[in-house]
Amino acid sequence: MANKVVIVTGASRGIGAAGARAFAAAGARVVLAARDEVALNEVAKDIRDALVVPTDVSDSESVKALVERTMNRFGRLDAAFNNAGVNYALRPVADIPEEEFDQTLAVNLRGIFLCMKYEIKAMLANGGGAIVNMASTAGLGSAPGLASYVAAKHGVVGLTKAAANDYADKGIRINALAPGPIFTDPRMDPQQVGRWVPMQRVGRPEEVAAVAVWLCSDDASYITGAILPVDGGKLARSA
Repeated sequence: MANKVVIVTGASRGIGAAGARAFAAAGARVVLAARDEVALNEVAKDIRDALVVPTDVSDSESVKALVERTMNRFGRLDAAFNNAGVNYALRPVADIPEEEFDQTLAVNLRGIFLCMKYEIKAMLANGGGAIVNMASTAGLGSAPGLASYVAAKHGVVGLTKAAANDYADKGIRINALAPGPIFTDPRMDPQQVGRWVPMQRVGRPEEVAAVAVWLCSDDASYITGAILPVDGGKLARSA
C-alpha cells in the first residue's frame, strides 16, 4: 500500500480508527472521515500523512466534498474502507421508531451507496482501485432485536455484489467484511459474548482492519464481490 491514497470512513474510533492506523502502517496516505472532528484529529496524530475531513456519509454533498478534498490534496484515490455505521438499542420490529429505522438505513446503507458513488468516479479517472465495505454477520443472517441493522447490512451485501459486477472489468474491486462480535464498546462483556463464538473470544478492531488492508492490496488482486467473515467461526457454527 506504499504511497497509495485511502479513504477511511468512521475513522474516529473502533474499527475505523484501527483501519486508518493499519493503512498508514502499510505505507498509505490516509484520509480520515467521520462526524467527530476532534476525535479524528486525535487519530491523525498517529499517522504520518493524514487528511482529516469531517463527513456525514448519509449526506450526498458531504460525501462529494470528502472525495473532492481527497483529490485536491493527493490527486488520486486508490482505495476506500467504507466503515461508518450506527446501531441502536435492541427492539422488536413493531417497537422500532420510524426515524430510528430511517437513520439506520441512511448511515449504514445509503452511506455506503453514496461513498461508492463518488469514490468509483474518482477511481475510474485513475484507472482503478479497491473498495471494502462494512457489512456484518447480521447481513448474512439475522439477530433478535436488530431488524433495522439487519436490513441495512443485508442491503450492503447486495449492493457490494452488484457494484462488484458493474466495475469488475474496469479495474475496480469491491468487497465487504462481515465481522462478528468485535470489542469496540466498553459496555460489552467480552467473556460473556465470547462464549457464543467458536474461538471462545471476541475479535479486536485491529484484526478486522488487517483484513481490510489486505483486501485493498495487490495480494487480493483476483478477489471481488466477496463477503468475507471476520467472526471467529460464528457463521460456521450457525450454518
